[in-house]
Amino acid sequence: MDALIRRISAWDGLKLHVRIWPGGDSLPPVLCLPGLVRTGGDFETLVPFIGAGRLVVAIDYAGRGDSGRARDVQRYSPEACARDVADVCAALHVHRAVVIGTSFGGLLAMGLATLRPGLVRAVVLNDIGPDIGAAGADFVRGFVGEDPALESLEACVAFLKSRLPPLSLHTEVSWRRMAGLTYRIGPDGRFHALWDTRIAKLMRRPPPDLWPLFGALKHAPILLARGEISNILLAETVAQMQARRPDMQVVTLPGIGHAPILTEPAAVEAIRAFLERIA
Repeated sequence: MDALIRRISAWDGLKLHVRIWPGGDSLPPVLCLPGLVRTGGDFETLVPFIGAGRLVVAIDYAGRGDSGRARDVQRYSPEACARDVADVCAALHVHRAVVIGTSFGGLLAMGLATLRPGLVRAVVLNDIGPDIGAAGADFVRGFVGEDPALESLEACVAFLKSRLPPLSLHTEVSWRRMAGLTYRIGPDGRFHALWDTRIAKLMRRPPPDLWPLFGALKHAPILLARGEISNILLAETVAQMQARRPDMQVVTLPGIGHAPILTEPAAVEAIRAFLERIA
């Protein structure tokens, strides 16, 4: 089922692009939060596995995808994104949701549990924790700030294959889909990043202590998905998370880097079982 598209005004008038799959209200809703410069389109392939009987919502943050661009780069800060997500949920009457957060989206889920604990019923953290690997952070910072302005979608595919870590993309169709969710043709006929590359400037500031945010999930069941060779979520961080939350479920995806697509068979099985327990 194709998503319904809503354009919801943020608190400052900026338009936020929201995908909605209205699968019913007999089960808790699912709120999908993408990575730092990704879009809600990343979750389209997961929805068929989880959407029956429940509302699924996926958001493009400000400055990403089809959401509006801002003059002030601070408008793209994590704090502003968290406020936007909370406001979108209020507008759509989404409460006590299971939040599926990929990378930055997982950090936002922790922030929402601090700001609006009643919004977060349970959390699926996709390859993210309170400590971020230095090598992975350096790669993301460089990737986010780069607009390669490539000449074709095929060139975008080749570029991504050369830059991204191993992912569950095994066909040219899946790679073209990834490229189409990453770059879009502009007025100059070249393919440009689907985000405001100034977002990279926000990554220059020292990272805060994120462990208190993880602690805010104390009321929420957690499923952690990790790519086995991720350089963002390191094995020692997972061990520390498990020490603080022995009840946290962990699924590790062999040979996968940052971040899993979440349609890997082991990930789908874990997410579906997790959602069944929450229901």
